[in-house]
Amino acid sequence: MNDLHGQAGGNGWGRFAAACQSLAFGPGLRLRRVNRQTILPTLTQTTPAGRKTGKSPGARPVSRRPALPKVALLFEASNAYARGLLVGIGEYILSHGPWQVHYAELGIADRPPPWLASWDGQGIIVRGENRRIARAVGRMSVPAVDLTPSRLLPRAPWVKADDTAIARMAAQHFLERGFRHFAFCGNPRFSWSNRRGEQFSLLVRSSGHRCHFYKPVRRALDGDAEVDEIGTWLAGLPRPAAVFACYDNRGQQVLEACRRVGLAVPEEVAVLGVDNDEVLCVLSPPPLSSVTLNPRRAGWEAAALLSLMMQGEKIPPTARLIPPVDVATRQSTDILAVADPKIAGALRYIREHACEGIRVSEVLRHCPMARRALETRFRKLLGRTPREEILRVQLNRVKELLVGTELPVWEIAGRAGFEPEYLSVVFKTETGLPPGEYRRRFGVGR
Repeated sequence: MNDLHGQAGGNGWGRFAAACQSLAFGPGLRLRRVNRQTILPTLTQTTPAGRKTGKSPGARPVSRRPALPKVALLFEASNAYARGLLVGIGEYILSHGPWQVHYAELGIADRPPPWLASWDGQGIIVRGENRRIARAVGRMSVPAVDLTPSRLLPRAPWVKADDTAIARMAAQHFLERGFRHFAFCGNPRFSWSNRRGEQFSLLVRSSGHRCHFYKPVRRALDGDAEVDEIGTWLAGLPRPAAVFACYDNRGQQVLEACRRVGLAVPEEVAVLGVDNDEVLCVLSPPPLSSVTLNPRRAGWEAAALLSLMMQGEKIPPTARLIPPVDVATRQSTDILAVADPKIAGALRYIREHACEGIRVSEVLRHCPMARRALETRFRKLLGRTPREEILRVQLNRVKELLVGTELPVWEIAGRAGFEPEYLSVVFKTETGLPPGEYRRRFGVGR
């Protein structure tokens, strides 16, 4: 076990300690954060009889402070999303703590740490797919928050990425690019993967298209054999195909499978992952596009819920679903699957210049044709007008900046090609929320 009573050793603990900016509590030494630069110690002495005096030699008596809450973080932290959760928890502790944190990094097959059964803490946050750990925590009478992807603690509040919103963002990403053939490459062993696939298929079918599913023929394949099997499946898809992978690891396998069977990415197969793990997304060419999640907000939300529970508030064991932020577009989906070359050129121009405040007349100068013809062909291929497409690109940029930055709304308006007064009106009309409320709901720290 690693906790805040020891040196910050180990990769997982080192990551968490960095997130918390090395906020530590040593034996007999309580560190009190005064400001961002200063940490003042208060020494607690022990008498020969073992009783704490609460005073330093020669110092005036000090008032006794409430004991810090002990919180255990039982984490599988092998991917970028889990590490982002730790950062969010650390940010909450820095702004609302301090807590005395016990951190244990656990694998999917690990047994519960020996200290857990007799641990005298006040709260636990669990992350991973380890059912043994979940059962052990479920038997304890300690407030707990569930960050597991598959909801292994049904009696605890559950904070989870919104799989329906993820699937919607993926479907929109492909539909905006004009694709008509869709496929989902998931992992049937995981409920979260199945949810993403089901929702993606519903959205695709509601747009009048069919979704193909990868279904493993053989169980317990090793990585290399599984990639070959995925390649066989890909080779049989109608093309150009838009393939949504359940997460970035699977997306990397799809890219490798395309390479093995000679399918060009993104010209014949466009591939989109989930998590936006920047290390994985650039491992093999071409770089992988990915849905960006918001793990820092999820970690913050989990810590805030646990804080309320440790104060005695009863929190119902319902799901708190955290929406995704955006799609990080890289080369694996950077294509327009539109057979009409003039409309493809117009779409590319809009995507590159919409946030400069362009009008439809400027699109027509770039792609000369009659305005009525442009609008008719847009509606036929995309179901929206050129003006609606410009507005859609602008609003997506506004959402990205509201969630991912602390820029003031007037500056965001300028960066997206809006007048500040007009942005507030159109944003509320299109999303149902004013910009400030959208940021409060979907930003990292609220």
